[in-house]
Amino acid sequence: MINCIVIDDEQHAIDVLAHYIQQTGSLRMVASSDNPLQALQVLNDQKIDLIFLDIHMPQLSGIEFIKAIHRRYKVVLCTAYPNYAVEGFDLDVLDYLVKPISLPRFLRTVQKAVEFFGTPSQSDAHAPAPAESEDFILVKTEVKGKMLKINLSSITFIEGMKNYVAIHHANPSSPIPHIEKTLALISMKELEDRLPAQRFMRVHKSFIVAVQKITAIEGNSIQINSTNTTIVLGESYRQKFMDTMKEKLIGRR
Repeated sequence: MINCIVIDDEQHAIDVLAHYIQQTGSLRMVASSDNPLQALQVLNDQKIDLIFLDIHMPQLSGIEFIKAIHRRYKVVLCTAYPNYAVEGFDLDVLDYLVKPISLPRFLRTVQKAVEFFGTPSQSDAHAPAPAESEDFILVKTEVKGKMLKINLSSITFIEGMKNYVAIHHANPSSPIPHIEKTLALISMKELEDRLPAQRFMRVHKSFIVAVQKITAIEGNSIQINSTNTTIVLGESYRQKFMDTMKEKLIGRR
C-alpha cells in the first residue's frame, strides 16, 4: 500500500482526491492538510510515500514546498494552471494533474505510482524470508571512521533524542546478556523509513518498538521484553497500532 497525503488550500479539491483514493486498492490516504506549513510537520510524524500537492497556496507555494522537502518524497502536482508543468517535471515530480481532475486521468497517475514504488511479485511473496540475523543496519559511532553492525533481531526499541536516536539492542558478543544503547545521528523519520514496517512500529513521537519484543499491552502502556521499560502509546499512533495488534488478538473479554 502506498501511503499518501493531499495538500490543497481548497477543501473541495481535497474531498475529490480523497474520494478517488478510496476507490483504489493501491493508495491509502494517511492525512490531508489545507496548510502547507502544517503539512511539513505531518511529514515528520507520519510515514508518507506520495504527496498530492496544489501549486497556488498561501504562505508556501507547491513549487516552494517541493524545494523545502529536498525531493525526499514523490510528488504529484495538482493545479488549474498547466503552464507549471515544465517546472514541475524539472523538479522530478511523478505526474502533473490539471484540475478538474477526472477519475480516468487520476487512475493513470495511480498506475505510475504503482510502477515507481513497485509491488511484491507473486514469486517474492512465496519466497522464504531471510533469517533475521542476516538483516542489519550499520551505525556510525562517535569514533571517527568506525561503524557498528546492529542486527535487526537484536533491537528492542528506538528512542528519539533531539538530533540523535538511541538504539536499544542486545550485544551478542557480551558474555553477560544485556541491553545496551547506541547513539546514531539520524532522525526518527529517516530511521523509521529504513526499517521493515512489518517488524518495527512507530508508537510515539519519540519511540519505535520491535513488534516481536512486545510482551504486554495495558491501556496506553507497552511493555518491552528483556527490559523494565514501559513505553507510552501516543494518541496519534494508537489507532494504527491497535489495528495491527487486533490481527493477532484471540479470545474474548
